[in-house]
Amino acid sequence: MTSRQPRWVYDAGDEPDPRFSLANERTFLAWVRTSLAMLAGGVALHALTTSGPHGLRTTLAVGLIGLGGLVGVGAFVRWARVEKAMRTHQPLPSFGLGLTMAAALLVVAVLLVVVLI
Repeated sequence: MTSRQPRWVYDAGDEPDPRFSLANERTFLAWVRTSLAMLAGGVALHALTTSGPHGLRTTLAVGLIGLGGLVGVGAFVRWARVEKAMRTHQPLPSFGLGLTMAAALLVVAVLLVVVLI
């Protein structure tokens, strides 16, 4: 039993090699940085004054902010799933967050072209 949180992760299985847990944490923090960049991009896009449809720019800014929040939550869920898999000696979970993120960024890039041109 450990006092670390979340217990549903840390109470499972055996303690893995600290190098693996620290690598998992670094990956989580990289996703958090990506999330923060998306939040900042959404705020910047909202503050930006450009020609083009104002409603589409606002929708895209809100979408970026929402996507940034979802990526942050997804990063935590992924961290927890990987940590638990390492502790219980199970295969690592699939990388669905990356595919989702790539598809969402493709949509954002296309919409940015429409807004900025």
